[in-house]
Amino acid sequence: MSQKNDAIQIKRKSTRAIHIGPVQVGGGAPVVVQSMTNTDTRDVAATLAQIQRLAAAGCEVARLAIPDQKAAAAFGEIKKESPLPLIADIHFNHRLALAALEQGADAIRINPGNLGGEKKTRQVLEACRERGVSLRLGVNAGSLEADLLEKYGAPTAPALAASALRWVRKFEDWGFFDFKISLKSSDVLVTVAAYREISRLTDYPLHLGVTEAGGLIAGTVKSALGIGLLLAEGIGDTMRVSLTRDPVEEIRVAYEILRALHLRERGVELISCPTCGRCQIDLFGLAEEAERRLLAVTSPIKVAIMGCVVNGPGEAREADVGIAGGARVGILFKKGRKIRQVPEKEMLFTLLSEVAALTGEAVELPEAPEKQ
Repeated sequence: MSQKNDAIQIKRKSTRAIHIGPVQVGGGAPVVVQSMTNTDTRDVAATLAQIQRLAAAGCEVARLAIPDQKAAAAFGEIKKESPLPLIADIHFNHRLALAALEQGADAIRINPGNLGGEKKTRQVLEACRERGVSLRLGVNAGSLEADLLEKYGAPTAPALAASALRWVRKFEDWGFFDFKISLKSSDVLVTVAAYREISRLTDYPLHLGVTEAGGLIAGTVKSALGIGLLLAEGIGDTMRVSLTRDPVEEIRVAYEILRALHLRERGVELISCPTCGRCQIDLFGLAEEAERRLLAVTSPIKVAIMGCVVNGPGEAREADVGIAGGARVGILFKKGRKIRQVPEKEMLFTLLSEVAALTGEAVELPEAPEKQ
């Protein structure tokens, strides 16, 4: 298997530990990967199916929107069958938080700025305390308190941090400490600055994310920059990559960010060249199909798919296994060492079979090509 490069190690900030069901957040635990379902929570079957797909992709905690009492009731049915701890996402109506807690929520996400004031917020905290359930204190640039907007003139980083700190102090005054904090903006630099400030001022675990990040490309770039910058500074205990896509894609991006920083290694790291005029195989198709079929592999293995038989093995020397293409043929190599030549039509099957043998995990293989 690939060896982790320990030349540079990130020193993570020490934070308090909380739990979302059995999953620890903060307190030195690995950065926890979350996502949020985009199905209608009232559709129990569809939501459960998506949660199961998220779990298979490596998601460790799932968050569900609770827009009404019917969704809160469905939450209870989903909780009974869910393979993951579940967070109830609440806005505007504190009674929905109370209902979700009755249905077995492992954690509650609220934004006090839109929950209806201190009295209602405190009722939610008291209910969480009674059940031993943690809470996420979420501050969002789109729902900042009016007095802070007036003071700072805009949802700036200091404004977001001030809002969070205001509620942190209230929670502490009420004797509630079992929470994490998030400060989200669609502006990457505002988000980073806000998290830096709150990290300096408190030791509560932090949930990282860039809100409304966008589609696959824009959202990946903004999340990788915002979340990545903070993680590289040792800030952050759990994260969600927000994409306007299938939430399974969020999990893939999250683990790639963590892998790039050597914070967590899960699944296949696929490296491939951008191609040039020397490429004589369908490298795009081969890489895309291999990536899709290797999603379920959890072993931290490096797989290379290169378009040039001349430089491929050398450029991917650290890969555990790979293919370097030539004129309708490819060279199978391991650790930069050539093993054998493979016809183009057999490349995918051969590569995936090698991964299955190396990891001992089930891999979705294509139909075996016919031998001439």
